[in-house]
Amino acid sequence: MPSKNFYQEMRKRSDQLWTAIFNHPFVLGIGDGTLSRDRFEFYLKQDYVYLIDFSRLFGLASAKAPAYLEMGYFASMLNATLNMEMELHRKTCASFGIAGTELEKTEKSMITSAYTNLLLRTCYEGDLADILAVLLPCAAGYVEIGQRLKLQGLPENTFYQDWINTYSSVEFADLTQWLIDKMNEYATNASKIKAEHLFDLYRSSSRFEYLFFEMSWRKELWPAGLPV
Repeated sequence: MPSKNFYQEMRKRSDQLWTAIFNHPFVLGIGDGTLSRDRFEFYLKQDYVYLIDFSRLFGLASAKAPAYLEMGYFASMLNATLNMEMELHRKTCASFGIAGTELEKTEKSMITSAYTNLLLRTCYEGDLADILAVLLPCAAGYVEIGQRLKLQGLPENTFYQDWINTYSSVEFADLTQWLIDKMNEYATNASKIKAEHLFDLYRSSSRFEYLFFEMSWRKELWPAGLPV
């Protein structure tokens, strides 16, 4: 039977992967302000279309939640994603001369498509514990990245400052902590097979977090050499 700190155990088991994410040149470039603007623009566009499906995940989670208080928390996450996180993207892209209509027309990359497909398939086929396992790498991961970067000191680039301040904010941390607590609660009575299934979902989603930063660093929609 899983312990009462199931999320922390999943995070510990995948620490090598998360260390690679924290040390990825894209993440480090945001932290010290050296990330090139073209890479950041590519990331913002892909992350924007990713967040559209991520918002659907919270809507579906709210629909599957057994209690109205849980429904309310997932609705809060939906609101934070649509009206805080995505607004940051719209604001930054507008400063770069990228209109909202252009953002909406962004073509999903291979990685973005695969990642969102994993999220949505899990929502439709799985239970609430499955949904929590697959969404936590993004939700909790970004808070951890933001907090780590802020502790190192903010860069001079105001866009990267805004990015770090958003994901290290108390509001995002509090919402994410609720998800972590709920994950631990739902995993308490899980069988060994179910617990391993939850970890597999968490690990898959965590791998996509690394791949998303790698894709943005390379500015790669689809693998080079693939026929159009």
